[in-house]
Amino acid sequence: MIRILVADDHRLVRRGIKDILGTAADMTVMGECACADEIFAAFQQALPDLLLLDMAMPGLSGVELIRQLVKNFPQVRIVVLSMHNEGQFAASALREGANGYVTKDADPDVLLQAVRKVAAGGRFIDPALVEALVFDNQNPEQALDETLTDRELQVLRLVVAGKSLNAIAEEVYLSPKTISSHKTRIMQKLGVGNNADLVRYALRHGLARL
Repeated sequence: MIRILVADDHRLVRRGIKDILGTAADMTVMGECACADEIFAAFQQALPDLLLLDMAMPGLSGVELIRQLVKNFPQVRIVVLSMHNEGQFAASALREGANGYVTKDADPDVLLQAVRKVAAGGRFIDPALVEALVFDNQNPEQALDETLTDRELQVLRLVVAGKSLNAIAEEVYLSPKTISSHKTRIMQKLGVGNNADLVRYALRHGLARL
């Protein structure tokens, strides 16, 4: 029996995932979480065979959350279940330690295949993303807006890593207000209007690694 922990900040999404997993006789949902703190707390009680993880949750999330989970619980198997269907999102998650990546618009059978393959020690990529991963060979530095300063690039990478403005300020020895100003200028230069678009731009151009 594959014991699964479901992590997503939307209750209806968690319910839908549990319903899909409930159709498989070889799987059981041992718990559900809505944020990183709940995941770590659940892991302290009992480590699942597999974590189904949303890439975007409140607080620590994305590649930084994957990094911390792999660092603290190296034996855990992770399948990312994400709304993002760009190859760069999958590449970032897999590079940081996830074992599988499935988009939320995938067929339920794809999710079940991913769970079984990853739980058995393999890796799985949503078939809809394979072509994008193979043929996306853009040079990140050429794609990046030339007007971004070194400091702005550093702040961008830390934002994409899931760090809060206060955490970034502490790490680079600047005030939170200064970091906020840097972030505002970055968004203006890149022509994005919100955090989701900022993260999408950075991941698309391979800028998620610190």
